[in-house]
Amino acid sequence: MKGLADQVGDIERVNIYGRVVGVRGLMVEVAGPIHAMSVGARIVIETGDDRIIPAEVVGFSGDNAVVMPFGGLEGVRRGCRAVIANASGQVRPSAAWLGRVLNAMGEPVDGKGALPQGSVSMPFRNSPPPAHSRKRVGKPLDLGVRALNTFLTCCRGQRLGIFAGSGVGKSVLLSMLARNADADVSVIGLVGERGREVQEFLQDDLGEEGLARSVVVVATSDEPALMRRQAAYLTLAIAEYFRDEGKDVMCMMDSVTRFAMAQREIGLSTGEPPTTKGYTPTVFTELPKLLERAGPGSDKGTITGIFTVLVDGDDHNEPVADAVRGILDGHIVMERSIAERGRYPAINVLKSVSRTMPKSADPAFLPVITRGRQVMATYSDMEELIRLGAYRSGSNAEVDEAIRLNPVLEDFLRQAKDEVTSIEDGYLRLQQILKTLETES
Repeated sequence: MKGLADQVGDIERVNIYGRVVGVRGLMVEVAGPIHAMSVGARIVIETGDDRIIPAEVVGFSGDNAVVMPFGGLEGVRRGCRAVIANASGQVRPSAAWLGRVLNAMGEPVDGKGALPQGSVSMPFRNSPPPAHSRKRVGKPLDLGVRALNTFLTCCRGQRLGIFAGSGVGKSVLLSMLARNADADVSVIGLVGERGREVQEFLQDDLGEEGLARSVVVVATSDEPALMRRQAAYLTLAIAEYFRDEGKDVMCMMDSVTRFAMAQREIGLSTGEPPTTKGYTPTVFTELPKLLERAGPGSDKGTITGIFTVLVDGDDHNEPVADAVRGILDGHIVMERSIAERGRYPAINVLKSVSRTMPKSADPAFLPVITRGRQVMATYSDMEELIRLGAYRSGSNAEVDEAIRLNPVLEDFLRQAKDEVTSIEDGYLRLQQILKTLETES
């Protein structure tokens, strides 16, 4: 048998390849053995100047495969050889990846040397666990952010979205969660980020302590759409690996909107019809496939998902935001008006929802949480009249209480990015604030 195995090992591998027959926009048409190609299959285009461009089959046109490259098309011309890989993309994560920064192909970009490969292959595009075999969400997860811990308590395996316009503080809030959340591992995907912001996030926001227990996947805004989309898939694949190892994983992605934009770009290039705001049908097909991969597993581990959504023109009802909100287990709304008055994180508690509440909160403190929301709602309803000076003090006892308590609650919701607070500390502080109000009344 050993001799036979040696003979099999000596057999030369046969490369199956086609030829480039055309380039159209971002797409390359490849003629060849169609039976050996399928949507999602990997292709390697060999250019005339000895460059190798990895690509992926995204569709078919007549007898040709439509291929989209992971890099630029410089040097690609008719007749270039296109080698067909045997399998679609996979990655082999390991615990040694903690503290490393990768690109969308799973290659290190942090200058710390080669990346050790694990023993388990994880597909980039995996299916979510079957609904009937999934566990329920676990115990409350301490996020280290007072506003979230108190009013929007998150459970292990829950999926939350952070909805905000540009420049409102999403990335800073994400870095606070990466550093402070009580999770075993953090996997962070920076999808479509500005190039200059990556180092700022790693060094200033995340820091050495946060990076040490994180794996960061980066695809900047100048990279091809396929790389940006793949960065999102890779982020979930790494999170799934650690979940299957029994870890409680915090998976964060900034942002889902740029994943949707990348998918729109791919869809339009393959001839899909544009629908609402130019988004193609596959965008709304791929979003649930991506987001449902987070959550509890079938066995021990969990993936708690935190996904940012960049709302177009601060419109929280635009198509991607609306679709994502319907998939996730809660949404955190950040508002520019709150950020403009200097209160960070700029979370609007009244417009935000955690769908595991009230079960996720300590029953002993539920009346405190409810009372705090009522006071904030009362002030919000009367805020315009109060600012205009149209409200007369003494007209309504509840409004008077809300006016007295508003500065204290604003201070309670304000938190520096290097400040850490526990769930219990938040409950006790809110309880003390409301007791002070009752005493003064």
